[in-house]
Amino acid sequence: MTNQEKIQHLYWRAGFGLSPNDQDKHNWSVTKAVNNLFKEAQKLQPLAMPKFDSPSRAEIKSMSKQERKDLRKEVQQMTNDVNADWVRQMASTTSSPLQEKMTLFWHGHFACESKSFHLAVNQINTIRKHSLGSFKDLVLAISKDASMIFYLNNQQNKKSHPNENYARELMELFTIGRGNYTEKDIKEAARAFTGWFANRQLGTFNFRDKAHDYGKKTFMGKTGNFDGTDIVDIILEQKETAEYIATKVYRYFVNPKPNTTHITAIAKVFRDSDYDIAKMMRYVFESDWFYSQKNRGSKIKSPIEFLVGISKTLGLSFGNTQSLLFPQRTLGQTIFRPPNVAGWPGGKAWIDNATLMLRLNFAGIIFQRSELLINAKEMPEMAKRGKLKKLAIDANLQPLLQTVKKIKEADLSNTLCQQLLQVDFESKDSFIEQFAKTANTRQKKIQAFLLGIMSLPEYQVC
Repeated sequence: MTNQEKIQHLYWRAGFGLSPNDQDKHNWSVTKAVNNLFKEAQKLQPLAMPKFDSPSRAEIKSMSKQERKDLRKEVQQMTNDVNADWVRQMASTTSSPLQEKMTLFWHGHFACESKSFHLAVNQINTIRKHSLGSFKDLVLAISKDASMIFYLNNQQNKKSHPNENYARELMELFTIGRGNYTEKDIKEAARAFTGWFANRQLGTFNFRDKAHDYGKKTFMGKTGNFDGTDIVDIILEQKETAEYIATKVYRYFVNPKPNTTHITAIAKVFRDSDYDIAKMMRYVFESDWFYSQKNRGSKIKSPIEFLVGISKTLGLSFGNTQSLLFPQRTLGQTIFRPPNVAGWPGGKAWIDNATLMLRLNFAGIIFQRSELLINAKEMPEMAKRGKLKKLAIDANLQPLLQTVKKIKEADLSNTLCQQLLQVDFESKDSFIEQFAKTANTRQKKIQAFLLGIMSLPEYQVC
C-alpha cells in the first residue's frame, strides 16, 4: 500500500473514513495517525440526554387509554431522536472517530434493544466510557445496565426462580463463546446474578438483597459464594475468552476471514495486558499485517458505516429524524434495534437485491434532495417512493471541492477515485467519465464524478 492508502485504510477501520477537511492526514505517518486517534479518544463525548418531564407511576395510572398511547408515541419519537443524534455525532468532524467506532462495535457486540430513550442514552454512554478501557469493567457495567437487564430478563432472576437468559448470553455471545462452558455453568452463573435488578423509570442499577442467592455455587471448576462479579472474574481467567474477543475484533476491524496466527497474537496482547482494550486495539492498528493489501477493501460497509461515511464526504446535514432513520431501516441496521441478542450478522448479509439498489442509488437520492441537479439519464433509475419525499438532506460540497482545486481536469476522476474508494478502479473510459461529459462546468463535472463513484459496487467496501 502507498502511505495514502494506509492512512485511508486506518481511518475507515478505526473510524468512518476521512472527511475533506482531513486530507492533510494523507501525509502523516501511520504512527502519528494512530497516536492522534487514541489521543482524541481520551476526551469522552457522551450522547446528550433529551429533556423530558417523566410522569410518575401514579400519574400514568390516572391517564386515559389515549393519553397513555400518546405518551408511548412521544417516548418512541424521543428514542428515534436519540438514534439520529448519535448518527450525527458519528459523522461530526469534531467527534473522535475511534471513540465513535469503538462504541458502535461494542453496541453490536453487546446487542440489546433499548425501547426508551433514557435507557438507550444511558447504555450507549456506559459503553462509550469503557470502550477503550478495561474489558472487565465494561462487562460488569453492561451486567448492571438497565436496558440489558430488561432485555435479557434479569429483572425476573430471583433465588426462588432463577432466570438463565443473561447468564447464557454472557458466556455464549459476550465473553467466552459457545463450547467453552456447560449447562451447569449457566445454571450456577444465573444464581450468582440473582437480585441484579434495575429501576425502569430512572434507568439505574438496583441490587435487591432479598432476591439474591447467597448459597455456594460451583462454576467452571471453582466453588464459592459467588456473585456476578466473581463469575466475570472466573470467565476472564479462561484463555478462550481472550481468543473469542480477539476473533471478533479481527473480523470487524481487519478482515472477515479469520487469520489464526494474527488472532492468537491479538489474544495474547489482550490477556497479558489484563484485558486492556486500548492496548489490544493499538497493537492491531500498529501491526504491519493490518496494512496488508488483502485486508484493504475486504469488508462490506455496514449501513451505519455507509451512511456516516457518505455524510462525512459530502458534508451532509439532515433536517429531520426520518432522514436518518429511513436509510438505516431500509439497509438493515437500525441502532438500538438489533435483530436479536446475537446482533447484526454483518458481511455479505448486508447485501441483497433490495439493499444493493438503495446503496447504489443513495448518492443520487442525496443529490436530488440537495438540488445538486445534473443530467442523470445514464444513472440507474432513482427510487421514487413516497417516503423519499420526506427526506430533508443538504450537502456542502465546498470542502471537498477545495481538495481538488489544483487538480487538472483530466486527472479529476482518478484523484476522486483514490480518495473515495478502498479498492483500485480504472476510471478512464469508464461510465463515470462518459457520464461526466454532459456537465458544462468544472463543478458540475466534479458532481458527476462523485455521483458516479458513489454509485459503484466498489464504493460499498472499505
